[in-house]
Amino acid sequence: MTTAVRFLSLLLLVSLAGCSASRSREWAQHGAPMFADLTPREMKAVRAYLHGIPEMKLTDARSVTLMKNSILLMELHLPRKHEALRALDRGQARPPRQARVIIQFGNQTMPNITEYIVSPLPSPNSHEVRTFKGDRPVRFESRPITFVEYEHITGILEKIATKAHKLLFETTGGFSFTNCSNRCLTFSDIAPRGLAPGERRSWIMLQKFVEGYFIHPIGFEVLINHQDLNPEKWTVEKVWYNSMYFDSVEELIEKYESGDVEKVKLPEHDDNDLFSTYIPRGHTNTPTNIHGPKLVEPEGPRYHVDRNFVEYAGWSFAYRVRSSAGLQVFDLRFNGERIAYEISLQEAIAFYAGDTPAAMQTKYIDAGWAMGSSSFELAPGIDCPEIATFVDLYHFFDTDKPVRYKNALCIFEMTTAMPLRRHFNSNFKGGYNFFGGLENTVLVLRTTSTVYNYDYIWDFLFYQNGVVEVKVSATGYIHATFFTPNGLQYGTKVYNYVLGNLHTHLVHYKVDLDISGRENSFETLDLNYVNFTNPWSPSNFIVQSKLHRTEHKTERSAAFRFGKKFPRYVHFYNPNEKNKWGNQKGYRIQFNSHAHSVLPRGWREENGISWSRYPLAVTRHKDSEVTSSSIYTQNDPWEPVVSFEDYIRNNEDIVNQDLVAWVTVGFLHVPHSEDIPNTATPGNAVGFFLRPFNFFNEDPSLASRSTVIVRPDMNGNPKVQRWTPEVVGHCVTNKPFFYNGTYAGV
Repeated sequence: MTTAVRFLSLLLLVSLAGCSASRSREWAQHGAPMFADLTPREMKAVRAYLHGIPEMKLTDARSVTLMKNSILLMELHLPRKHEALRALDRGQARPPRQARVIIQFGNQTMPNITEYIVSPLPSPNSHEVRTFKGDRPVRFESRPITFVEYEHITGILEKIATKAHKLLFETTGGFSFTNCSNRCLTFSDIAPRGLAPGERRSWIMLQKFVEGYFIHPIGFEVLINHQDLNPEKWTVEKVWYNSMYFDSVEELIEKYESGDVEKVKLPEHDDNDLFSTYIPRGHTNTPTNIHGPKLVEPEGPRYHVDRNFVEYAGWSFAYRVRSSAGLQVFDLRFNGERIAYEISLQEAIAFYAGDTPAAMQTKYIDAGWAMGSSSFELAPGIDCPEIATFVDLYHFFDTDKPVRYKNALCIFEMTTAMPLRRHFNSNFKGGYNFFGGLENTVLVLRTTSTVYNYDYIWDFLFYQNGVVEVKVSATGYIHATFFTPNGLQYGTKVYNYVLGNLHTHLVHYKVDLDISGRENSFETLDLNYVNFTNPWSPSNFIVQSKLHRTEHKTERSAAFRFGKKFPRYVHFYNPNEKNKWGNQKGYRIQFNSHAHSVLPRGWREENGISWSRYPLAVTRHKDSEVTSSSIYTQNDPWEPVVSFEDYIRNNEDIVNQDLVAWVTVGFLHVPHSEDIPNTATPGNAVGFFLRPFNFFNEDPSLASRSTVIVRPDMNGNPKVQRWTPEVVGHCVTNKPFFYNGTYAGV
């Protein structure tokens, strides 16, 4: 082959590669709207369409009666994966957009919950019933609590509090539930709501209605049966006061008045000295007349956002915030090559222990509170840097029109103040051969969920070297109950009459990896010690580690139980694709977690969170196995409509298949004094990394032009080589980069 022919061939390959990359980006951007959340226009159109169907007899969600048919939730219904890939990989037409709608039919003899798929958007004209795996029915009692039901709960609490007014007033030093001006009581309700399927009985504890009321329990808890759709038929089943149980409010009051119950007297309340507020107190050594460090973008942002499509340093992805569960990323690519089809938050739980009935019953399963729609406004400079791109979110949950959550998601690039990589090469003579380094900047996609007392900060971080970090940071108020001496077995006294109850946080993610295509396999890597004769000193032995690879061929073998030894490396790879060095292209999942199981296997509520048995489980992709939990699990964990255990029960083959990793992370939280007023984020962040493992031929961050290399010239003076402007900018420093790598005695 002549030189000219070789050159033309090379030119053609470069041209084809460029066309392929351009086409990949174009198709990724073309497909991103498939994953975008419903727009307000689409939401209104779906509501109008369903309300226009006479036989449904739909009324407003906020009408005062519980005996009604109304829309509970509306969110995007995702297309089937193979349909979406036709648009993403071939540039074909996107499938029609659809909405998933939950309707509660309470105005009929046998109330039920029915889900519908409504299409096409934005002008719907058809609907079909959506069923769950195995056609499991949704119990009406498993529905989330709505604003209207809370109004009726408030009504029965007013009746209870009126009867117990004297007791509550004397206990709290002047607080009451009604006619209270600035000394009011409020309440927190506990879930699950009962002890068996079909029940709707909630323990409710009263608290002082002050800033941070979550840590102001007053020691009065009541069990209300609110199963009937007529609130006039609701009943009080138990009352708890000062470590004693009573069958009615009247029984408690009678024994309180007769002296058969020891009276509780809380310390005098001081509005100016609230321990639960954010108001600064104590001595500070930090100057208050100057601001702390801030992030800047000297020449503007280096990422690009087009609606729900984001590009940054070779990365591209689409995102959405699902109303029921939260943040999701789709079609994640690096340099045009897909790494994951979906990485999505599935569920978050907090299971508690305690001595009071409210504490021992608390097992929060947060999708049941529409965790995704609890994404409120983010504060610039606190929740996200001031330079971030802020995005509004729209949700349709327990409402009659779309609700706008202003600035509820943010996207920003930040420096980690840690080099991505660096090396100082000493000449061991007081000087150096070279210094090389690359700053570590990452793109962050962030939103939050404030599910009553707790605030979860959800992050996706995209690194320049092909690494993705998925992280949740927990903050907010602890869930506290009234202190009893026996309660110290289940937590810590954090204030007068306040017990911080121990609890375990677990978070579940779906990670649908597509490593160089859909046909992937899974293996684990461990180390074994080997002992052999030293070849260069036969009278001695060598003991060292040796790689031990285990290919997992079935779903059961790839479901790792908590309490069992977990492999050192978990590796997903494409058996049909290799990099330049003959290694199968892959990614591995690296955990940052201290999770453990929260209940014995099969014990009542544990059936609803069977995913929590496994830090990692690997299954074959199925469109019918789209989520690991549901919005109904909170109020019926005993017989859940979505059971993750079903996904691995058939023990399918996972060799050279489209695989999904299901990841559980979390931590134990034993509250302590420093959780007052709030739990802080340091040490309370968990998650996992997706790390390339022979996916590339070398570190892809070599493409970054932010690298700096310093070499001494012939005279020993530093010679700086860089590919970005010498001066960063006046907001950072007006001085050019300088480095002198010499060292000497003094």
